[in-house]
Amino acid sequence: MAEKFSLKDHLFNAESIGQLAAEYVSGINGFNVEAYTRDVLGGFPARELMARMEWMADCLTPYLADDFPTMAAQLEAAMAAPLDTALSDDDFGHFIHAIPGVLAVRHGLDGHCDCALDLLEQATQRFSMEFYIRAFLNRWPDQTLARLSQWADHPNYHVRRLVSEGTRPRLPWAKNIDISPLVPLPFLNRLHADPTRYVTRSVSNHMNDLSRVDADLVLKTLGEWRAEGRQNPKELQWMTTHSLRTLIKQGNSGAMEMLGYDPAAKVQVDVLTITPANPRIGDKVQVDITLSAAKKTPVLVDYAIRFKRPSGAEGDKVFKVKQAVILPGKPLTLRKSQTFKADASTYALAAGAHRLSLMVNGGVRATLDFYLGAQP
Repeated sequence: MAEKFSLKDHLFNAESIGQLAAEYVSGINGFNVEAYTRDVLGGFPARELMARMEWMADCLTPYLADDFPTMAAQLEAAMAAPLDTALSDDDFGHFIHAIPGVLAVRHGLDGHCDCALDLLEQATQRFSMEFYIRAFLNRWPDQTLARLSQWADHPNYHVRRLVSEGTRPRLPWAKNIDISPLVPLPFLNRLHADPTRYVTRSVSNHMNDLSRVDADLVLKTLGEWRAEGRQNPKELQWMTTHSLRTLIKQGNSGAMEMLGYDPAAKVQVDVLTITPANPRIGDKVQVDITLSAAKKTPVLVDYAIRFKRPSGAEGDKVFKVKQAVILPGKPLTLRKSQTFKADASTYALAAGAHRLSLMVNGGVRATLDFYLGAQP
């Protein structure tokens, strides 16, 4: 059996720590490469991913000054070269360069807000400081929001992205922030026209988070952006689709209409089957769908399965099928494979009665009940 992939070992290992130690020795007087590498690697086996970053900071602290302004200057002197600004996306940086953020929160949060924010501004050009800016939003909201407002016009797109990403209401892995989810909206109004996909993806993810708080506001804002015409239409269409993905899964009629799908479109379900008809946990099945319409009709086709959980509770999960156009006299035939994984990482299955609901343009058009048997 192949060894299971370990993200923590992929990110933090002898090679990456060796790279980091080489950077530190060039910028921090008295830094001991061998001792730091030995200490860091020795503490990794007992620690998970996020704890490893904290441990790396622990091991670095003895080589740094006690007063934060001097510490910040040392950390800046030891930073790697900034990420390539000629790129426009998928350049998150390396987790080993998160250490300035860890130390900014530990030593700069109380009494050194401006100096710490200066450090985060430099550090985020090497690795996103989205996790660490949130502590400053909670402790010093006015000062931090003022700085974020300045950064929204920063020449480096990594800093501009931090304005959106760091203020997301539902940032994965991150601590909550205390400010109202609506407070950062003026930043998004400025950043939505950014020429860099790395920034516009963050804005879209932020809008998707916000849609869980105020769907109508998100739809209104996207409509205003469309009317302003400051963003390339093709890019704004991509952003709109990405921003509305949760509302689309929920079948929100306003989101459907904004993307060009009529929730009331007259569509006939000619076929909805699952093969085998009585699957078991662990089986792969085929879901077959045929739709027809009397006139040309854009359709967004999904289905939701109501699963039975081991606890006895039930929960729905939506699966994407197809965006297409039905033409008169030409039925749309779709097939999707579905595996009822016994070891799914996000949900557990239980034997029992299940229901598949076919959704077209957000509305349920047909249902299919089936029994999911126990794993053989």
